Amino acid sequence: MFTVIIVLIIVLVLVGIIVNAIQQHNNKIESERRAQLAKQRNIIEGTEATILASESIPTSQRLMFILQRRILHALKILQQMKEGSNDIARQIKTLEDSIKALNINTPPPSEDNFQLPQGDKQVIQFIRGVKTLRTILRAEFKKGRIESRVFLAEDKLLESLQLRANVDTLVRRVDVAIRNNQMGSARQCLEKAIGALSSQPSPTAYMTNKQAQLEDQLNNLENSLKNVNKKDVAEREASEKDELDELFSEKKKW
Repeated sequence: MFTVIIVLIIVLVLVGIIVNAIQQHNNKIESERRAQLAKQRNIIEGTEATILASESIPTSQRLMFILQRRILHALKILQQMKEGSNDIARQIKTLEDSIKALNINTPPPSEDNFQLPQGDKQVIQFIRGVKTLRTILRAEFKKGRIESRVFLAEDKLLESLQLRANVDTLVRRVDVAIRNNQMGSARQCLEKAIGALSSQPSPTAYMTNKQAQLEDQLNNLENSLKNVNKKDVAEREASEKDELDELFSEKKKW
């Protein structure tokens, strides 16, 4: 009887261990499932927000194809996980039709049509949007969904937009500084803009022309500063000479 009790206790302990192990395994699987669901939903929501924000950014049809296909991949993973199957199926069908309507061979927008937003807040959002597009593009490339030549071409277009936004922002600051007679600040902004343009390994026609234009403006500004300094020095010397003349001049006798 005593032996039976011991055996039963051991069996119960083993059953408890097995049940606990199964429960932990199930919890792990469920936790991984929830993490995967959250990951795919974040991809969908983040990419949709990026597409919406990129309406003010001149992007190519091919980049829109990459973004929409990214959402499609995430939706199909959710569908495989039996998450909202009916609604997901409708979204997949709509997105597939939208992707088919894109012509990825359409040339990207010309740089000549680029216009930086007017407000500082809009400029910041524009630059953030371009950076986000580059981050997503890089992520899709690392997943092997984009060919190297496509990645390089699209990233170069976005990099050029980012550069133009930065340069145009600095040029605006130059104009404001000159109006406020802050010539030192204007010179610093010009030097930063020229440095950004000159550091490009494969400059476009815009970059070359813009750099030459800004270098001319910087030279004119420095010449103006030199002339102002010469004038200040001359006026100061004249003032000191007058003081010396007055000091050492013969005193009138009364």
